[in-house]
Amino acid sequence: MKLNYSHLLALASALTLAGCGTKTTETKSFGPITADDIKGHIAVLANDSLTGRKPFTSGETKATNYIAGQFKKMGLEPGNNGSYFQDVPMVEIASTPTPTMEITGKTNISLKSLEDFVVLSRREQDSVQLKNSPLVFAGYGVVAPEYHWNDYAGLDVKGKTVVVLVNDPGFKSGDPTIFKGDTMTYYGRWTYKYEEAARQGAAGLIIVHQTEPASYGWPVVKNSNSAAKLYLQQADKHMGRCKMEGWITEAAANKLFAAAGITGDIRALARKKDFKAIPLNLNLSVGISIKRKYAMSHNVVGIIKGNTQPNESIIYTAHWDHLGIGPAVKGDSIYNGADDNASGVAALLGIAKAFTQSKDKPKRTIVFLSVTAEEQGLLGSEYYATHPIFPINKTVANLNMDMLGPFGETKDVSITGKGQNDLDEYVADQAKQFNLTVTGDTRPGAGSYYRSDHFNFAKVGVPALDMNNGVDVVGKGAEWGKAQKKDFNEHNYHQVTDNYSADMNCTGMAQAANILFNIGTKLASETTFPGWKPTSEFKAIRDKSRGK
Repeated sequence: MKLNYSHLLALASALTLAGCGTKTTETKSFGPITADDIKGHIAVLANDSLTGRKPFTSGETKATNYIAGQFKKMGLEPGNNGSYFQDVPMVEIASTPTPTMEITGKTNISLKSLEDFVVLSRREQDSVQLKNSPLVFAGYGVVAPEYHWNDYAGLDVKGKTVVVLVNDPGFKSGDPTIFKGDTMTYYGRWTYKYEEAARQGAAGLIIVHQTEPASYGWPVVKNSNSAAKLYLQQADKHMGRCKMEGWITEAAANKLFAAAGITGDIRALARKKDFKAIPLNLNLSVGISIKRKYAMSHNVVGIIKGNTQPNESIIYTAHWDHLGIGPAVKGDSIYNGADDNASGVAALLGIAKAFTQSKDKPKRTIVFLSVTAEEQGLLGSEYYATHPIFPINKTVANLNMDMLGPFGETKDVSITGKGQNDLDEYVADQAKQFNLTVTGDTRPGAGSYYRSDHFNFAKVGVPALDMNNGVDVVGKGAEWGKAQKKDFNEHNYHQVTDNYSADMNCTGMAQAANILFNIGTKLASETTFPGWKPTSEFKAIRDKSRGK
């Protein structure tokens, strides 16, 4: 779909009026937000003229201006000292590796960039070089005292490149007492592994990609790491990070392991209680040239001020960014991100409109925050959480929307990280009213609770909810829904095919938006604060911030 940007607002209005063939009667019982409300905003935000909504591009300007314009049109107040924008200082780093990564030793291996590996550097300098850096296999790359696990025990990795597995030791172990079994912990996330390798003083960190434990295929890794990356600006110019961070394919990793005499199930080897890091007796050489660009990106924030407890806030979040322009597939190089995450922003706008039109004004302040650079590592929400506009200890809850799914209404709803905090009960209350089933993570091994913007609120103690439709699609059934989600994850997630279409089904998105609107309405009328469950790792942070 290609339209001039000047016609996009008119398009949104036309879609809302015409309905694009979508019936909205199915979602009326859930609340005031309709499928057409959602669809109209997606049509604008996922249009080719926004060039994939990557920060620092004209797509950012168009997307953020559209969101701010909608806030103003609805009557939301500017949320940041008279402005709808919060500046987020970032640096764009374009890492260009040498065409090959050379592995030398008893066996010499030459790996090809993008085909076999992706590497980058956060360091703000002209180039970095790793020359004959010794390779060591450190299992899952985890130091977790509470699980009595330390893959770096007795290991000096200074000057070395560490090879680690994605996910954590519990995944597919068959033993629920190892970490959290098939439910990924934060130790399984690639972000953690980079951070831990830097703390250990490694020169480089390479993660072995495997589709099932990563929960996505190699094309996702390649597309997410082959273009320039954004980072929050840091005082040390990121010199505290490893020189090199990256991934290699499972096939390439098997070549390394075979050359070192390691065969068989590498994951089973690494999860043994007595596992010790293994020097591979191979050296790695690769260079990375670096270009830097410093610029300001923006979160967009609008508010409805509470009429009796204005200093207490409920924050709705949805990231506006996607991947921009990337590798072309069948002539299309614009990664429009219709579901990821134009759907979430559309829901946020729908909820904002519903609040402004509600007869009962909220007692607490409602904050609508559309954040930047989620795709680059949850940067916009991280910046807000560490530079809050509204006090964190008086932030009641965060309700996040990310990839709501174009599959239709469901008979179930899914809570990412179910069992973490009291917001589960708010979802359960809605489910009871509308005869829905509540489930936990549909893919617990994917570590979804650590993969979207709610996580940065959780890290500072704010009870955070990431709720989505389930898989039991009305009129289609659960097996059909599972197949649709699997197909999307394998063929559309972070691909050029995540596009808007006039016949996309937005009823499920409206269903989720209405449930979250209802939950926010209830939270806004209360005087109590939801808390974390006793077993949650975030409870102590909240208790401290609230003076408990």
